[in-house]
This record gives sequence, C-alpha cells and structure tokens, in this order.
Amino acid sequence: MTGRIVHFEVPYDDGERARAFYREAFGWNLMEMPELNYTMVSTGPVNDQQMPAEPGFINGGMFQRGTGNADLTRPVLTVDVSDIDAAWKTIESLGGERVGEKLPVGDMGFAAYFKDPEGNILGLWQSA
Repeated sequence: MTGRIVHFEVPYDDGERARAFYREAFGWNLMEMPELNYTMVSTGPVNDQQMPAEPGFINGGMFQRGTGNADLTRPVLTVDVSDIDAAWKTIESLGGERVGEKLPVGDMGFAAYFKDPEGNILGLWQSA
C-alpha cells in the first residue's frame, strides 16, 4: 500500500557515538555497510530479507550528516510510492520540489527525496 511511512534516516556527525547511543538507548540492531557509508537500522525482529517481521515498526538507516544524494542534515521519514516520477509530478504540482536524483538501491528498488512546501525534506521509496 502506498503512502505509508516505510523507512527513516538519521544523520550523524560521529558515527560511533550515534550508533552507540541508539543501540544502548533503544536496543536497535545496527549493521554497518562501509561500502555505502551507511548503517542499516533494525528496530525490531526482521525476516530473511531484513524486513520487519512484525507489524508496528519500521527499519531505517544512519549516515554522515550533509553527505549523499540530497545533502541531508536532519532526520528523514520515507514514504512508499508506486512510482517516484509520478509522485514527483504530484509533489511539484502542490508546491513541493525534487531534491537530488532518483537512485537505485541494489535490486530492492529506488530512493529519492523531496521538499514539501514547508521546507521539510522527506524520502520516497519505490519497490522494484
């Protein structure tokens, strides 16, 4: 179902400090992916594909603040859409704007970002 929040991202200045904080504060399972400069975050049990195994929680990621496709500096919520390009057209027609480019994420799908009319940056996810 599209329109759901399916992912979150938290930027950091000090990766070790941030990972230790979230691991200790909330018991999150963190998997560093140095080749992507990214840390995958599991907030609860996951299945074989590392997707949430129970309803009621979402997984996310962490990255160096101010780097990457959209130069993000604040936490981001990611919304599931069936077609990022179509979503961008709707977003722009409502006063929002594209941020960065649509990027493939392995063979799982595509990620992109947008800015809403209030200046907030959110993510878009399109499954493969």
